[in-house]
Amino acid sequence: MLADPRLVAAREVLGGALVKQAVARAQDLARSGAISPASVADAAAGALPPTAATLTPVINATGVLVHTNLGRAPLSAAARDAVLAAAGCTDVEFDLASGQRGRRGAGALDALAEAVPAAGAVHVVNNNAAALALAATALAAGREIIVSRGELIEIGDGFRLPDLLESTGARIREVGTTNRTALADYQRAIGADTAFILKVHPSNYLIEGFTASVSVGELAGLGVLVVGDIGSGLLRPSPVLPQEPDADSWLRAGAGLVTASGDKLLGGPQAGLLLGRPETVTRLARHPLARALRVDKLTLAALEATLTGPAAPVTQSMTATLSSVRGRAEAQAERLARAGVDCRAEPTAAAVGGGGAPGVTLPSAALSLPERLAPGLRSGAAVRRGDVPAVVGRIEGGRLLLDLRAVAPADDERLVAAVLAVAARDNARSPEAPASADEASRLSAADRE
Repeated sequence: MLADPRLVAAREVLGGALVKQAVARAQDLARSGAISPASVADAAAGALPPTAATLTPVINATGVLVHTNLGRAPLSAAARDAVLAAAGCTDVEFDLASGQRGRRGAGALDALAEAVPAAGAVHVVNNNAAALALAATALAAGREIIVSRGELIEIGDGFRLPDLLESTGARIREVGTTNRTALADYQRAIGADTAFILKVHPSNYLIEGFTASVSVGELAGLGVLVVGDIGSGLLRPSPVLPQEPDADSWLRAGAGLVTASGDKLLGGPQAGLLLGRPETVTRLARHPLARALRVDKLTLAALEATLTGPAAPVTQSMTATLSSVRGRAEAQAERLARAGVDCRAEPTAAAVGGGGAPGVTLPSAALSLPERLAPGLRSGAAVRRGDVPAVVGRIEGGRLLLDLRAVAPADDERLVAAVLAVAARDNARSPEAPASADEASRLSAADRE
């Protein structure tokens, strides 16, 4: 079997172990009678994964634009091309003109500085939590960080801001209450041990009602370094999200350092962005911990291309007009209905997600399908063949909704192909009784053939 030309070629791309596993699975199907012995090579070739990694490409039709569980922001075509170009040897830390060691990631850092005019200097680490940890370690180890009780957030998966800060050796000085903090609260807390005031944007929740908070500009007037964590990574004001803080505005208001994520509203790779006063950023960049937190050449390439290239997919999704999204949904729903699929276009509300713009909804439209198609779209036989991607939607009111706001228009054809493939398999089963394990195995083998 391994001598089949298709499998020989696959060994060069995927490695021998994965190809052998595909052959073994196909042989087991033949032994069980699910396929004929003559079909083993075809079944093995059809079951080969598209890459040697287990990560499966997914179309995000959940209606959450920046979905943490789906890898947050999808990279632009320009960023993907840049990653591919940087995958081999590259001048990441080498000056080709002089033949000497060069400034690491100079292009990405210059692009970031240009994107945030108010930043006197910039640095990049591997995520926003790392950026904040570096700032606390370099600036506040053994000293106090003043922060409002209403901003001591949990950032997901059980990780809490107080724990992160205290792990660096800094002490937290809480001020105010959960819902109200005044300027006087900060003033009273400032002392000889104060390292900086931390202003955190609670980007994944809202506190409404009887509330009060202090702006960056007011805090900057207290004569103490202000570090701002904007979290969601908006570098400049956005007309779509007018209430979302951005790095440039906070720096202009007086923050000495701002940290942000690269893979949320910016739409780039996972990265922690540090922007601020030259003396502060330089101190962080030269700290020993910065070496442990530095990013690789692929991240630098993707970040630079995101900053200098065309609008990232997240930006395109946020700014797409409702009429365009609705038009796509209606066209694809009609197409699927003509093919015999129970599908209709339905108005929906999308969310930014990823710890950004809490409470903000974006009007959208979705393909409404029977709920039973959801498992097949996530992991059906068509997905395993590699020619149709996994599709993840959401369940509402007993229906599967494939929200198109976060789906690139170029992916509409692939999404429809996935629905058709899974619907055809679903129709092959009896509507009264789910397929048995043996029947599912035979259907799976047929799909692979």
